[in-house]
Amino acid sequence: MSARRYCILSGALFGFIALAHFLRLVNQTPAQLGSWPVPFWLSWLGLIVPGFLCVWGLRLAAKR
Repeated sequence: MSARRYCILSGALFGFIALAHFLRLVNQTPAQLGSWPVPFWLSWLGLIVPGFLCVWGLRLAAKR
């Protein structure tokens, strides 16, 4: 697989993850892992970090 394809694929995957966290925040959907309720601030991290990685990956793909 070429480096450009890898950047597109990883950018799209991180974009999907960021979108899922964004939708959880917008819809105020509760999440729970076992008996632990997942706080909403964790979804903010799940939006920002993968969102940054998505943009980074797609910008690298555009440069190649």
